[in-house]
This record gives sequence, structure tokens and C-alpha cells, in this order.
Amino acid sequence: MDLLYRAEKFENMKMSNMSTSDRIAASREAKELVLAINEIYKKSKDSKLMEIMKRITQKKRKIDKRLNGNLAI
Repeated sequence: MDLLYRAEKFENMKMSNMSTSDRIAASREAKELVLAINEIYKKSKDSKLMEIMKRITQKKRKIDKRLNGNLAI
């Protein structure tokens, strides 16, 4: 599955030395991945997909926290 490959690539992506535009792009990619995986999860109810979505969401929250300047802790 191309989607799972993209999710794995996103999870292994380094967050250091990212510019603001890189963070915005990464946040949007994370949202897109989670929504796409969620559509598959609704049909299959595979717990592995849920775990992938949780990890991506966790990384997205870190990126968003950095974008917002730690205002929303």
C-alpha cells in the first residue's frame, strides 16, 4: 500500500532544522494521511491502522505546538 509507505516515511522524518514552511507542509501531510487512513479503518477496523493514526497524530501535535509557539499547551 502506497498510503502505509507514506505514513512510515512521515513517521521517520526528522523534525530538526525544519523551516516554518516545512512545518506547515508536514502538518498538512499528516492531516491528509490520518484522514485517508481513517477511511480505510472505518471499513476494516484493523487495530494496526489505529496505531499508525495515533503515532502520526502525536507527531502532528508536536509540529503544531512548535508552529503556534507553545501557546496551546
